[in-house]
Amino acid sequence: MSRKGLIRKVFLFSAIVVLTLAGIWISPYKCIVFKPDFAQIIDVYHGVNIYYNGNNPGNDLRNKTKDGYNLGLKYQCVEFVKRYYYERLNHKMPESYGHAKSYIIPTLADGAFNKQRNLVQYKNGSAYAPKPNDILVFGPSVFNEFGHVAIVESCDNGEVHIVQQNVGCRTREILKIDSSENGVHFKNKRVLGWLHKQ
Repeated sequence: MSRKGLIRKVFLFSAIVVLTLAGIWISPYKCIVFKPDFAQIIDVYHGVNIYYNGNNPGNDLRNKTKDGYNLGLKYQCVEFVKRYYYERLNHKMPESYGHAKSYIIPTLADGAFNKQRNLVQYKNGSAYAPKPNDILVFGPSVFNEFGHVAIVESCDNGEVHIVQQNVGCRTREILKIDSSENGVHFKNKRVLGWLHKQ
């Protein structure tokens, strides 16, 4: 390797280290952001903004529409999902409160109508695969007692692509599924199920 080539490699490596230590992150969508502030737009999905919720200032800021419909606390995962459904799908949920984990009602049968959300509910393992715009619901974890919700972008070839808010800067994610005659099973066991607008 020439001296010039070696200098170039050392410079590139040094630049990557410096940028990483400075707190710069690069999303999969080529958006470069330096330490996003609370409520900064970090992604957009179908015209609906996704906001950064890091450095949350003790958030008790409730987001409501002009007609008074409760979207949730800024800028939690639930707030994005409800705002997406309101802005993109013209959908209001009869029960406008509740943590993410409450979006799936365990006592409902697979494919039953969830009156609280005005959506059809499917459980992890359903014969019905998630479709774009469905709400994917996660149960609690050791570090998150409230659960999580996200919007399904696509479901194909053993993968479900989701769009989400309040997971740092990771607004897009791919989850693996196993599909068979026994149904659709997410490898991530926190997935409780999904909700579908008819």
